[in-house]
Amino acid sequence: MSGRKELRQVGRRAVRNLRRGRVQRSLAAATAASALPLGLEIYLEHFRGSFGDKWMWTPVVLSPALSAAGLAATRSERAATTVLPAISALYCLDGLIGVYTHVQGVRKRPGGFSEPLYNIVMGPPLLAPGSLALVGGMGLVAALARRER
Repeated sequence: MSGRKELRQVGRRAVRNLRRGRVQRSLAAATAASALPLGLEIYLEHFRGSFGDKWMWTPVVLSPALSAAGLAATRSERAATTVLPAISALYCLDGLIGVYTHVQGVRKRPGGFSEPLYNIVMGPPLLAPGSLALVGGMGLVAALARRER
């Protein structure tokens, strides 16, 4: 019975923190947990594309760095307000640039956007880099949020 009571107290505390905007650790942890699997997926997709452009390496390199920054931010408020926003901003920017380069990649395929059924399906995924921007944005919001007690 005491286990259930403790679990309810933890749940109440989490809801109270959320209502008061105290979600810094939670968002930092979510950022750390999201970056590595996303980086692995990007690596596999860019490997399939033979890393034809050197810029295809940037999300692969930034993903472990963002995960490490997110983990550090869960332990240290100082890391949450210095390292995490810096790397999150790079990650977010990389995602926005990736959307642009993916659109250009589809445009440069034979037929470009006039053959959408083929080029959008077989070309680079148009909105996939947006996930980098979202995870980077989550890290930026973590830096702005108040810390849980």
